[in-house]
This record gives sequence, C-alpha cells and structure tokens, in this order.
Amino acid sequence: MEHVPPPAEELALLDRELARLDARRSQLLVRRAWLLSVLTPPAGPPGAPPAPQLAAPFGPPATARPAAPFAAPFGLAAPQAGPRSAQNVLLTLGGLLLTIAAIAFTLVSWGHMGIAGRSAVLAVVTLAALAAPAVLLRRGLSATAESLGALASVLMILDAYALHRVAVPEADGPGYAAAASAVLAVLWGGYGLLLGRLRLPLPLAVVSAQLPLLLWAWSAGAGASVFGWALLLTAALDCAIALWGPGVAVRVTACASCWATGLLGLLVALGQSVSADAASGAVTPAALLLAGAALALFGAWRAPGGLAAAGGVLAGLSGVAAVGGVLRAGVDWDWSVPVYLLCGVVLLAAVRAPLPRPVGQGLVWASSAVTAAAVLAAVPPVGMSLLGTASQLARVWTGAPDGGVRGALGTEGLAWSRSAASPVALLVVAGLLGLAHRFWPRLVRVAGAVVSPGPAWRTAAGAAATALCWAGLTALPAVLGLSYAAAVSVQSVLVAAVFAVAVRALRRGTGAVGTTALVCGLVGAVSAGLLSLAAQAATYGVFSVLLLVLGAAAVLLGGATAPERELPDARAAGAAGAPRIAQAVAACGAVLCAMVLARAAGASLELAGYRAAPLMLAVPAVTVLLGARLRNRPPALPVELTGALSAVVAMIMAVPDGPFLALVLALSGVLAAGTAVRAERRPVAGYLAVALFVLATWVRLTASGVSAPEAYTLPVTVPALAVGVLRRRRDPEASSWTAYGAGLSATLVPSLFAAWVDPHWLRPLLLGVAALVITLAGARLRLQALLLAGGAVLALDAVHELAPYVVQVVGALPRWLPPALAGLLLLVVGATYEQRLRDARRLKETVGRMR
Repeated sequence: MEHVPPPAEELALLDRELARLDARRSQLLVRRAWLLSVLTPPAGPPGAPPAPQLAAPFGPPATARPAAPFAAPFGLAAPQAGPRSAQNVLLTLGGLLLTIAAIAFTLVSWGHMGIAGRSAVLAVVTLAALAAPAVLLRRGLSATAESLGALASVLMILDAYALHRVAVPEADGPGYAAAASAVLAVLWGGYGLLLGRLRLPLPLAVVSAQLPLLLWAWSAGAGASVFGWALLLTAALDCAIALWGPGVAVRVTACASCWATGLLGLLVALGQSVSADAASGAVTPAALLLAGAALALFGAWRAPGGLAAAGGVLAGLSGVAAVGGVLRAGVDWDWSVPVYLLCGVVLLAAVRAPLPRPVGQGLVWASSAVTAAAVLAAVPPVGMSLLGTASQLARVWTGAPDGGVRGALGTEGLAWSRSAASPVALLVVAGLLGLAHRFWPRLVRVAGAVVSPGPAWRTAAGAAATALCWAGLTALPAVLGLSYAAAVSVQSVLVAAVFAVAVRALRRGTGAVGTTALVCGLVGAVSAGLLSLAAQAATYGVFSVLLLVLGAAAVLLGGATAPERELPDARAAGAAGAPRIAQAVAACGAVLCAMVLARAAGASLELAGYRAAPLMLAVPAVTVLLGARLRNRPPALPVELTGALSAVVAMIMAVPDGPFLALVLALSGVLAAGTAVRAERRPVAGYLAVALFVLATWVRLTASGVSAPEAYTLPVTVPALAVGVLRRRRDPEASSWTAYGAGLSATLVPSLFAAWVDPHWLRPLLLGVAALVITLAGARLRLQALLLAGGAVLALDAVHELAPYVVQVVGALPRWLPPALAGLLLLVVGATYEQRLRDARRLKETVGRMR
C-alpha cells in the first residue's frame, strides 16, 4: 500500500497543525480570562496573591485550560458569587444597623456611663469612623468607605446632641442648633474636600447650610421679614454653590435647595406685600422681592436653557409682585388686578434688553402668566352676567324687575362694586391683543431676539382679543347697575356687533377670529333672549332683532360660500368650510328665534297650549319654502330640519287634545308632502308624509270614539291598493311598500288596535283571516310589503287571542317545567346553531329579493 504523502511527511504535517491549534487555543484562553476579570470584579483586595493552581500532567499548562465547574474546590480560581449590587446592599444594611445602634446608645444607654466614659466612647467611635474611609479608599473599597462615611456623619450629629446635653444644657435650643448646623456644614465640607472620592459629605454640607440662618431667626424671635431675608440669603449661598461648587451631586443639591429656599422667601414677601395697607408697609417686602428677582436673574444668566427660562419667569413674577404691591397699596383693593396687569405689561419691555434668549423668554412668559391671571380674576362677573339670565325661565313675562339688570340676574344681593375693575382688565387685555394682531409684523421684528412667534400666534391673539372684548362689554351693564331696559338694549346691540365682526372676518378668510366671534354671538344671543323673557315687549323686541341679525348674517355669509356642485375640488370645499358652517348655524338660529316668536304670539292671544300648536306650524311652512329656494346650498338641510323641530314641538303641544293633534299631524303631513315634491327630499319626506296622514287618521278616529274604524279606513284602503296595482303595472320595479304600504296600514293597524280592546271574538277572527290572506298573497306574488305587514298583524292578533289560554296552561304546569323546556330549546338551537344561522340568512336573502 502506498501513502500519498509518505507517512513521515504526513506525520510532520499533523504535528505542525496540532502545534498551531494549541497556540491559537492558548491565545483564546488568555483573552477569555482577561474578559472574565473585566466583567467580574475580584472578591479580595487587589494586593492579594492569586490562588495556587494545579499543574496538569499532560498537555498545556493549567492556566491555558478552561475552568471547569468542579475545579474550584481543588485550587482553581472561581468567579465571584454575586454582583456589586449585593455588596452595596450588605454595606448599606451594616451601616444602617451601626447607625441604629449608635442612636440607641446615645439616647438610651447614655445615663449608665460617666461623663468621661461617654465623651471617650463617642470621641473614639467618631474619630474611628472618620478615619476609616481614608484607609478604605486607599485599598479601593469605595462602597465600604461610603457606608462608614455615612455612619460618621450620623455620629457627628449625635456628638453635637450629646455636647448640648452635657456641656451646655442651658443653651437655647434653636440658637445652639443654628451654631451646630453651621459647624457641621463646615466640617462636612472640609471632610468632603479632603476625601474627594466620598460622595456623601459635600451634599450633606449643602443641606446643613440651609439651617443656620433660619434657626438663628427663630431663636431671635424675628418677624416674617427677617425670615424672608434669611431664606433669600440662604438661597444666594445655594446659588453660588450651584454655579461654582465641585461635583454634579453638590450642584444638583444646591440647585434644588436654592429653588426651595428662594421660593419660600419670595412667598413670605408676597404675603406681606399683599397684606400691606399702605405704601410704606409694602416697601420692605418689595425690597425683598426685588432682591429675589435680582438673585433669580443672576442665576438664570449663567444657567443652562431650561433653568434659565425658569429663572427668568421667577424674576419677572417677583418684579411684578414688588412694583405692583407698592402701587396697589395706594389704591382701593378692588383695583389691584389692573395694577398688577399694567406691571405685567410693562415687563414686556424686557424683550429690548440685552438678555440671553432663554432669560428673555422667561420674562415674556412671566408677563403672559400675569395677564392670564388678571383675565381669570375678571371672569366671575362675566359668568354671573351670562348664567344669571337663566333665572328668568321661572319668571316669564312677570314684568321688568325692580332691581334693574341685577334684579333680572337674581344677583342684587352681591357686591358688584368690588367687580368694577373686571371689565376694565378684560378690555385692556383685549386692546393689547388687538394691537398685537394689527401690528404683528412690527411686533415680530421687535421681539425677534427673544421669541419668534409664528402666524398661528397672530390668529390666536386676534381670536382672544375678540372674546375678551365681548366678555368685558357683556359684564359692563351689571357692573354699572343699568336699568333693565338699558341692559336689554346694550345686550342686543352687542350681539349685532359681534355677528357683524364674525361675518366680516369669515368673508375675509380669518376663520379663527370669525369662529370665535360667532360663538360669542351665539352665547350672547341666548343670554339676551333669556334676559328678555321678563317682559312681553322685551321678548318681542329682542327676538325680532335676533331674527333679523341672524338672518342677515346667514344671507351675507352666503356670498362667501357656493352651492356644493360649484365647488371645484376638495381643497376649495375645505377652504369654504368655516363660512358654510357659520351660515348654517346662523340660519338655524334665525329659525329658532321664529319659533319663540310664534309661541309668544300664541301666549299673547291667551290660547291654550294645544290651541296655539297650529301657529307653530307657520315656521316649518316658511322653512319648506325656503328649502325649495335654497335647494343644494349648504344651509338648506339644517334649516329644514330646524323647521321640522318646530313641527315636533307643535305635535307635543297638541297632545292633550285629540282633534287638535290630528289637525297638527295632518298639516305636518301636508308640509312633508310639499317637501317630497323635490326629488332630493322625496325618499324621506314621501314616507314621512304618508305616515303623518295615516297617523292623523287614526288619531282622529280615536278622538271621535269610533268603535268600527273599518267603515272609515276600507274606503281609503281599496282605492289606495287599486292605485298601487296600477303603479306596479306601469313600473314592475317599484317597491311593494310604495305601492301597497300606505293602503294596507290604513286599515290593518287601526283594526289591530281595535281587536286588542274588543272583548268579542268576531273582529279578531276576521282580522286574522284577512291578515292570513294578505300574507299568503305576499308569499305567492313575492311582495315584501304584503308578506311582512300581513304576517306581523297575524302574529300579533294570534298572540292576543292565545295569550289567556297560554297563561292558564303555564299556570297548570309544574314550575320546573317552563325553565326545563326553555333550556331544552336552547340546547337544540345551540346544537343546530350553524344550520339555523344559514336558514336565517337564506330567509333574509329571500325576503330581500322580494319587491
């Protein structure tokens, strides 16, 4: 046998390949060991020698072999059992237990030792706890050092407490605490700077530095101003540490402390400023507020973006509170809101100051916050003026109230004089927003260095100006205490003016301003209408004005819209959406005003409710004619639906009297038939007209006490069915409901009602036979109307006739049998559910294919 290659050469190749694989394996094992050492920290100190390893008798050395799970007990190095989090938990628990033990020793076991022993124990333990972290940090045990450092901090507090109890027990508590907190702050600061790797001492020093000035003011029995200055000085120290302190933890702690103490100090100053009775008493808190504003501005100038903006807000609010507090003290309290508002407006001049952009934005936001607060403070009189008119619903046409408009609102007992400044504040803000909307490009150029408002802000400013101006003028009559007639006139004129603004804005394409004015006008129209209910003349006058205003608005807005067929594309339809909706709303409002006038006419004629019902039908009569004139224009359908609402109201009014109800139903059917003349309304109005005519017939027969309705309905049913037959011959595709539905219903439904109240058997029998014939004819001729109408009447007639016998049978059966039968039926249906479902679908499809 020949070897290719020869055996000696092949053996040399194998030895070289095995040597190469061994070298590569050794490299990979060394790399693996290094990665394990990086991912798993050592269990012992860095200086500890490595554990001895056993040498392998064959192959590569043991250090190059992978560590086996069973090798650790025999001397191979094993990985650390737990992560660093377990070590931290153990150290935290140990430090906590030592702290609890130290506290218990100080508070409980203190009296069992002499003065020398106590001092020696605390001193030794404290010094040991303070010295141990330095040694541990040099050995790399930072977590242990942190735990002992925390223990040392607690021991220092206990040392201070022990010193007070033993050395100076007569010392004042707050004063001693102030001195101790200052000393501890200094010691902790020095200790933290000395051992820079400890993270706890320096933040503790910052926290301890918050107490000395406050505790000193407490011990001195100082007033609120001194406390405010103490808080502000502490905030200044915190601000300095936050800006230039070492480490992120120290700066974050100082920043949080600065905000807390600064806000508390400013709140103290604000309380004093608001409660000051004279300008001299407001100077001291104003100085404190201005100092706080300067401190906030100083910190915001050097802070990052978000904190800088927050600092600017705080500085602006503090400045407004300071200046406004001094100016407010010299005027009546009721005019405080306009004073602060003017100060907030003046603050906007900061946009011209050379400030960082975030700080300037903060000042602008502060001015906006003051303005918003002033508006909210002025809103209650507006709400009372609008909502108070609802009280007239209980006093309709009782005459003009004695207390003028305040009596009409039911608020004559309120102190309206305190709300005298509310309309002024609202009108001032509205004027400023209006100027901003008018001169927006110039405003953007001026404020460009601080804020960059977009076009949406201009639209919002215009809409807000409209709403606030309307709100201020709405509250003005009640604030001024005008007479009832004057207030009604002012409200009517205001509604007309607001609708004029809405129409002008919508026609010019400024949708937000126009929509806002439209909403304000509608709310004002409702309020003015309710207010006018106190007197008959006022009701006619106000609702006539509202009818003219809303009608004129709808007509004028029609020029800004076009019929639906004239809109070229979806984009044009979207652009015309706001005027179309506004036109429809105005037109519907005009119809509602006409409804009120019609009802008022009936009340003026002293007609009973059911006798005045036909007068209400004048409104839907006009809307039917108007709908025929408008046709495809957007407001046509809403106007007709609103007119139909008037017809529904007329029907409800006529319910107490049967003949009048039949008359109203018949007249409504005439109106529906007139609407059905138009092709686009025929599918709905045609069926509605038939239903109303039939219902009017039934109501009239019932009101006349007719016991045999067939004598009146059959002469109608026979010709109607004959007309239906002719219709089906001319148009085989016509629906059977259109051809025969009205004729069948005219007789079957009244006869069914009569049969249900008839104690004899003849009428139900004849009705059942007629219904059966109709049902069979419908099934034979495949006519849906005959099948369903006849089947429904037959089923109801059978239920009425069989119900007494069913009740008797059920009463004679055992009580357990009906539930058992019901359960058995459910089981059968459930077992054949899919088949029953298919049968129901086939039945539905079969009925649906009928004409």
